Amino acid sequence: MTDIRHDPLRAAAARAWRFRCGVEREANLRFARLAGWLEGSGFPGPLVEMALRASSDERRHAARCAETCEEYGGPIPDLPWAAPAPLAPRSLPSRAALLYEAVAACCVTETGSVGVLTTLLGSVRGGRLRRLLRELAADEVLHSRLGWAVLASERDRGTASLLGPFVPAMLSGSIDPGLFEAGGAFEEDPALLEHGVLPHALKREVFTRTTLEVVLPGLEAGGIDTGPARRWLWERLGGVR
Repeated sequence: MTDIRHDPLRAAAARAWRFRCGVEREANLRFARLAGWLEGSGFPGPLVEMALRASSDERRHAARCAETCEEYGGPIPDLPWAAPAPLAPRSLPSRAALLYEAVAACCVTETGSVGVLTTLLGSVRGGRLRRLLRELAADEVLHSRLGWAVLASERDRGTASLLGPFVPAMLSGSIDPGLFEAGGAFEEDPALLEHGVLPHALKREVFTRTTLEVVLPGLEAGGIDTGPARRWLWERLGGVR
């Protein structure tokens, strides 16, 4: 790839890959902490190992995304070194807070990421970028499975039943703040797909489809009430229309 700092479209791709780098680094730190929580709470060893592998994967992803940003002419991202604040509200009991973290980080965010990457793989036809997207997608599938496995292990305890009212916050935290607002003409340029970036309306469509077809049915199967989440989603889609 060439230096495209003076090309608005490809400069947008540099910004997108820079943002992804930060997201992946945060996930690296979050999964490392989750592994310790799982081990300290007596979860099976294979789940702890999955979390540790996810942390390692996300560190590699951050490096790959940083390289891609630089190849597009973007600046080297400033990466966080301290773990981000826990996602769960302080009102939840410790076991439910751990489950919240796993569900939000894996079942919601990582599953959503799989939807995005799968859609992009349908548009990027070859070369290094396609190989990178395939690498990221394969790993994110495994990270998503970690959350579903933790949720399944907690169903009989009744812990999952506490999370229903909080799923809207999980969904909201996994998306850009302006996702349900109208995008500008430049944000809708289909040529963004060639650079591994979803146009705005397609990003919203992928999020909605993945949420309705994968995330919410999975949460229901795990014992979480998704009524609040469905109402949250339909209210926002109504605003778009």
